[in-house]
Amino acid sequence: MILVPVKNLSTAKQRLAALLDQPRRTELAQAMLHDVVAALAGWRRRPACALVTSDRFALELARQYDFEIIPDPTNPGETGAIEMATGLCVSRGIDSTLVIPADIPLIQDSELDHILAQAPAEGSVLAPAADGRGTNAAFRRPANLFPLRFGNDSFKPHLAAAQATGKPCVVLQLPSLALDVDNPEDLQHLLAQPGESRTQSLIRQWALDVRFP
Repeated sequence: MILVPVKNLSTAKQRLAALLDQPRRTELAQAMLHDVVAALAGWRRRPACALVTSDRFALELARQYDFEIIPDPTNPGETGAIEMATGLCVSRGIDSTLVIPADIPLIQDSELDHILAQAPAEGSVLAPAADGRGTNAAFRRPANLFPLRFGNDSFKPHLAAAQATGKPCVVLQLPSLALDVDNPEDLQHLLAQPGESRTQSLIRQWALDVRFP
């Protein structure tokens, strides 16, 4: 099962506060989530997909695309949300999970296909963010092979935890999936990429009156 954790978007992307006010940060987070959900919905080989959230916009998006909703009423953050959702998957007998963040708007189904193609019968696949610090995809089989702990520097701990299981761990460098948006510089990188995603269109509109780094 694919799990997409979505925090409260009304307070999203605080690290962009120097550049964007909260209404724009929320609009940006919503556009990125919509790009991610639309890409997953269009993926032919897509397993079942769930948004782990209680955010109102995310709930409406899940209904629009007929994705499962795993309620996250306490909103403890990505780590707590995925821990809860993983436990639910295990209780259902689901043998694998693929965790995808909600802020990778250039995600491509070809890269998702590559993750599944490289996934070991037992083990994991990890895809780092462009800066090598974050984790932008985490596949585990069994679903609870090791716990996920998200944050600014999650990739190395995830890699260590995966290797400690003694099962194969495949690390993939996936350019489109690697581009997340956390800092002002990320907006400029996204703006420079070809494509017409919702997020890119939004940023191009803002570029008329926002000075990006």
